[in-house]
Amino acid sequence: MKLKKQVTVCGAAIFCVAVFSLYLMLDRVQHDPARHQSGGNFPRSQISVLQNRIEQLEQLLEENHEIISHIKDSVLELTAHAEGQPALPHHTPNGSWALPPESRPSFLSVSPQDCQFALGGKGQSLDLQMLAVYSLLPFDNQDGGVWKQGFDIAYEPNEWDAEPLQVFVVPHSHNDPGWIKTFDKYYYDQTQHILNSMVLKMQEDPRRRFIWSEISFFSKWWDNISAQKRAAVRRLVGNGQLEMVTGGWVMPDEANSHYFAMIDQLIEGHQWLEKNIGVTPRSGWAVDPFGYSSTMPYLLKRSNLTGMLIQRVHYAIKKHFAATQNLEFMWRQTWDPDSSTDIFCHMMPFYSYDVPHTCGPDPKICCQFDFKRLPGGRINCPWKVPPRAITEANVAERAQLLLDQYRKKSKLYRSKVLLVPLGDDFRYDKPQEWDAQFLNYQRIFDFLNSQPNLHVQAQFGTLSDYFDALYKKVGIVPGMKPPGFPVLSGDFFSYADREDHYWTGYYTSRPFYKSLDRVLEAHLRGAEILYSLALAHARHAGAESRYPLSDYTLLSNARRNLGLFQHHDAITGTAKEAVVVDYGVRLLHSLASLKRVIINAAHYLVLGDKDAYRYDSAAPFLSTDDTRLNQDSLPEKTVIKLDASPR
Repeated sequence: MKLKKQVTVCGAAIFCVAVFSLYLMLDRVQHDPARHQSGGNFPRSQISVLQNRIEQLEQLLEENHEIISHIKDSVLELTAHAEGQPALPHHTPNGSWALPPESRPSFLSVSPQDCQFALGGKGQSLDLQMLAVYSLLPFDNQDGGVWKQGFDIAYEPNEWDAEPLQVFVVPHSHNDPGWIKTFDKYYYDQTQHILNSMVLKMQEDPRRRFIWSEISFFSKWWDNISAQKRAAVRRLVGNGQLEMVTGGWVMPDEANSHYFAMIDQLIEGHQWLEKNIGVTPRSGWAVDPFGYSSTMPYLLKRSNLTGMLIQRVHYAIKKHFAATQNLEFMWRQTWDPDSSTDIFCHMMPFYSYDVPHTCGPDPKICCQFDFKRLPGGRINCPWKVPPRAITEANVAERAQLLLDQYRKKSKLYRSKVLLVPLGDDFRYDKPQEWDAQFLNYQRIFDFLNSQPNLHVQAQFGTLSDYFDALYKKVGIVPGMKPPGFPVLSGDFFSYADREDHYWTGYYTSRPFYKSLDRVLEAHLRGAEILYSLALAHARHAGAESRYPLSDYTLLSNARRNLGLFQHHDAITGTAKEAVVVDYGVRLLHSLASLKRVIINAAHYLVLGDKDAYRYDSAAPFLSTDDTRLNQDSLPEKTVIKLDASPR
């Protein structure tokens, strides 16, 4: 490198000398007295002399070009000798410029010790790598019979004689924080009634169970209920009847959301649960995101969850995993050389998370056990066979029919423990549905459990009840790899629910709001940092009373609005237009609030004399460089108008 610099300097000096010589020669020609003769008529002898001098100048220019060419060749030769081939741009055949690869990296090398996961060498082998699985499948969509996207399932009646089938029916209600209706409209029309009924109906029988995942709705409800009802909720959580699953502010989309926002909404939900109920989620529940990223299991694992459930996976993948009993697996990060990122994952096998597609492979039969669809109700079974209320006269026949579905579904998994979700979108919003579902199922469970020859134990359960029973059955503690279960790495994009219906348009739909989401994220992080710094300075200076501590509420609301927008019908752009506008207004208000937080913090931090700080919300000391008039407006730059008076 030193030699290269010396040659470059030497060449530059020679070039300067040559140019300066040319300048002197031209200068002498320009000031030749013969040029100033009167009338501009030159004697032939003078013209001859001038021609000679022009020829001399041309010769000197030619020599100068040769000198510069020699210098360039020398520098290239020395560079090639010192460091190999010179990395210079060159023309490609199509006439464009191309940069050759660098002969050595322009960044510092990373020590293996800097990355903990790099220390383990090659690590353990994987059983399932999703890229390889996708390349294997024909995606031929063959008709599977009653299970259209699968295959016929057969079993021997005595398969459970040695080890009875253990069934956990998990009641749930999937509440979208905005989709057809806005977040507030859903809350007032349905969600508050679901949660109010839940408190009453769960206390009627200690055998009842229920799970809930969307903390955005739960916190809004919590703020509007009595201390007595709050105490009842804490009792239900404490005795295991009610489980808070995942615990995020929403059930986030996993394709468009940035990991910052995914973590942020998870923290917001978990901190709310810890503060208000004193509980930490153990299991993840994601039945409705349109495909699954490998980032989410990593975040859940790092949040101390030990198990998770997913549903919307390409039907061909489900069929393949069902045929090979790989619907439950340890989900590992692709860069992990050991098992430090493993989390146990349960994949639901059928088309949907509604009741007709969760008890077993035949939706026509499963729909008969969705007791909200009893004759006389608002909804019925598309397969034209309605449910029947369970009585002493028909319980044996109905229980056998349902048990057949349970047994067939269990054949797709490796253990004798079975998970059967019982719910759908905004279910259990009326007391009558709670009674219809819980009373009829309890009669079926009581009959099944009273028949030792059936070799089945059925009950209501939470998601963690199922995982705990599975861990106990295979003899491990939660979080460990069950023996005989596969290890998988990769993700589950893209998703198709049937035929060639690929859910990929939402990757780019309504891009304006996807952009606004990222803008709000950036402002939120900046506001958090500046607020923390300013508050620390204010406390240190004893000026805390003069600083606007109310800005923390603005930060908290912005986090919650950003979290709300990570919902799988929000950032995806799959909600109705009025709902999208509602999301946009929330984002815009939060953006304005964060700018106010930033202005207040920056004003305090830039002051040399902190005692001079005075907070005035009506006349902020600073202003931002852009503004947005509406939720669908592009930002407009702030124009600074200057006049004679100082500002």
